[in-house]
Amino acid sequence: MNSSTSTETSDVRAGILANGQRIMAAKGFSAVGINEILTASGVPKGSFYHYFGSKDAFGEALLDSYFEDYLAELDATLRIPGLNMAQRLMHYWQHWQDAQSFLDCQGKCLAVKLGAEVADLSEAMRLALKRGTDGITDRLARAIETGAAEGSLTVDGPPDAVAQSLYQLWLGASVMVKIVRNTAPFETALATTRQILHLSR
Repeated sequence: MNSSTSTETSDVRAGILANGQRIMAAKGFSAVGINEILTASGVPKGSFYHYFGSKDAFGEALLDSYFEDYLAELDATLRIPGLNMAQRLMHYWQHWQDAQSFLDCQGKCLAVKLGAEVADLSEAMRLALKRGTDGITDRLARAIETGAAEGSLTVDGPPDAVAQSLYQLWLGASVMVKIVRNTAPFETALATTRQILHLSR
C-alpha cells in the first residue's frame, strides 16, 4: 500500500468515526443505524465492514478515538502557560460546562451520552469507557498533586480519591443538566469543586 492510499484509507475511517461521534452524541448508540452514519460519510456499506468488523467494534473504536482527542485536549489545558495548577483545573471544568451543553454538544459529550447505555450492551465498549475515564482521573489526580505541592490548592484525602470524586460529580451534573434543561447543576458542581479544592472565589 502506497502512502497516498494509506492516507486515503485513514481519512475515510476518520470520517466515518467523526460522523458517528456527532450523530451518536445526539441520538445514542442503539438508536443509530450503520446506514445513517454511512450516508452522512458518503461511503458504501462495504467500506464500513472493511474498517470495522461489527457495530460493537465501531463503538469501541469510536470511544477510543473520542478519548484520545479528549485526553490530548486535557493535557493541553493542564499545561496552559502563565496559570497555576488550580487555575488550570478550574479552566478545565469551565470548559466542561461550556462543551457539555444540554442543547447541542457537537459530539463533545460522548462519554456522558453513551456511558450508561453501552456499558450494559458491550464489554468491549465498557472497557473502552473505563480506559478513557481512567486516563482522565489519572491526569486530574496528578494535577491535584501538583497543585497541592505548589500551594495553589489543598485537598482532604489522597489525590486519586479526590480526582475520582470530582469526575463523578461532573459526570452526574452533566446528566442532571440534560434532565432539568438548565445549567444549575453545573453551577452547583463548580461551587462544590471550589470547596473540595479549598479555593476562594
